[in-house]
Amino acid sequence: MRKNILIAPFAALFTLTPLSAQEPPKQEYPSPNAIVDAAPANDWQAIAASDLLVMDLAPDAKGEARRVVIQLMPPPFSQGWIGNIRKLAAAKFWDGTSINRVQDNYVVQWGDAGYDNPESGETEQKALPEGLVEVPESEYVIANKPEGSGRIWRSYRKFWFNVDSVLASRGAATIDEVHNRLVVNSFNRDSYSVGFGFYSGWPVARRRNFWPVHCYGMVGVGRNLSPNTGSGAELYTVIGHAPRHLDRNIAVVGRIIEGIEHLSSLPRGKGQLGFYADPKKRVPIQSVRLGTALPATEQPQFEYLSTDSKAFAQYADARANRRDPFFIKPAGGADICNIPVPVRRVKAE
Repeated sequence: MRKNILIAPFAALFTLTPLSAQEPPKQEYPSPNAIVDAAPANDWQAIAASDLLVMDLAPDAKGEARRVVIQLMPPPFSQGWIGNIRKLAAAKFWDGTSINRVQDNYVVQWGDAGYDNPESGETEQKALPEGLVEVPESEYVIANKPEGSGRIWRSYRKFWFNVDSVLASRGAATIDEVHNRLVVNSFNRDSYSVGFGFYSGWPVARRRNFWPVHCYGMVGVGRNLSPNTGSGAELYTVIGHAPRHLDRNIAVVGRIIEGIEHLSSLPRGKGQLGFYADPKKRVPIQSVRLGTALPATEQPQFEYLSTDSKAFAQYADARANRRDPFFIKPAGGADICNIPVPVRRVKAE
């Protein structure tokens, strides 16, 4: 009987003790979008209008305008092809051409319907403007330390140092040691390279050299069989799972930063490789212009989240380790294409 009396007060005490006093409160982690929304203004970098390619398609069935905005890749990558693309846009080469190929879970391709399209029925190709250069296959990659481009190597390592600071604290004396550990760490494992990171807002992979990678929305240059590398007159964008096997085999020259839905939602072609066998299925291209060729009041204004910023490092970590309420278990890593660089439109003043 006495034993029961002694236990009762303790039982009451535990009953009255709130659960919150027994368990520490759960830490709340912001989502990747929340991190981007909270990024300070000075973490955003303006994209020059001269680096934007504006493609206007024919209006859709409801008469709605369809504009696609492409950001061209900065030096030192793919500059031979990008130089050609600037000349093609200045010559209005793409005006009156069309979207000719839509292959499910792969690419959308546009340009002259008579180019390398066996089912188009076209026998003539549109004349190319003068002054285009032939770019060698060696330009698919750049050397480890190209002259004047040391930032590639430093920002590549700096990014991973910031994202996975835990590794940096495990006895690594130099950033080189941190890099070496990241190469073999699951967070940085990649089936197509020994490592990857970001350079000036662009995803880059590395083995002995550096190269831009084929993520969703990236724009590449259509070509024929090697040693042909394409002039830049035929372009495509990725609308499916990242075809990384194309890396170092085709030139990547840009990415779509607005209007991808106008391409990814198009009907799939039924011909070989997704080409439209019926010419009526092709989507006409009204015009393609560099941003600076548009009137000043119509020039698109965009900016990207600097990949050297603290906000981007936090965003990348959140993409690799989702801890916001919906997720049960963080993945513990991310493919380079699962960390898309945030880009936003800037309202004209």
